[in-house]
Amino acid sequence: MIAPLTALLVVMLAVPLAVDLVYAVSRVTFETLRAPSVIGFGNFAVVLRDGQFWGAMLFSLRFAVLVTAAELLLALTLAIFLAPLLASIPWLMAPLLLPMMVAPALVGLMYRLVLHEFVGAVPYYFVLLTGDSPSFLGPDTAFWTLVTIETLQWTPFALLILYTAYQSIPTDVREAASLDGTGPLQMLRYVELPLMRPTILAVGFIRFIDSFRVFDNVYTLTGAGAGGDTTTISIYIYEAFFRRDDIGVAVAASMILLAIAFAMLTVVLRWSERRA
Repeated sequence: MIAPLTALLVVMLAVPLAVDLVYAVSRVTFETLRAPSVIGFGNFAVVLRDGQFWGAMLFSLRFAVLVTAAELLLALTLAIFLAPLLASIPWLMAPLLLPMMVAPALVGLMYRLVLHEFVGAVPYYFVLLTGDSPSFLGPDTAFWTLVTIETLQWTPFALLILYTAYQSIPTDVREAASLDGTGPLQMLRYVELPLMRPTILAVGFIRFIDSFRVFDNVYTLTGAGAGGDTTTISIYIYEAFFRRDDIGVAVAASMILLAIAFAMLTVVLRWSERRA
């Protein structure tokens, strides 16, 4: 019964992983893809000594933490305050979900045009109203611009799930708490948020992973940035693979990232088991 699924997983996951493991310990370029020369763990040493790799890791971590926190806070606020309106007019959820239906690369191109310092609409109106305009994609402000754009695009995803969780709270629980004299803030703090906690944690974990490995809109907006100041870990791997033709280093960096992700997942699963 499980043979077809097992075969699919072997073909789609196990075989590429085995190839990656060979490339990670080899010196390989596009010209030597079929004949890599094994050099041991030299590629891992190169990655771990590379300051750009740790800079990309730090940027991705800071970016993911801020984006995840902002999305959860905004989505939770909207889910609670818009719940009566969405319950009476359900179709309003459709326009709220539009941002996440657009491809991230297209979103990046759109904002790159809108925020361009010479032809962008936003800088134009800033100059028109205040006489000056910040450089939204410059070295000093690019990070916060990227955080804002990522948050605006993916808050609807968190909103959809958290609103569903908020609506699924049993009515009799709220009624029982109201009979006990629970006010709105106490209801939110002691009844609704504890019941929504597993969903909030799941959404936060999913969005953290997606934000940490972000590539599309960051690459189309700023690329690696001035001096590599907006280099995410995905951009670092991409440039090592395609720009520098150093496939072994790129795969080694991806293996390190895979090991970190596996360790984080193990910690989360063990914590969940203890909580259960």
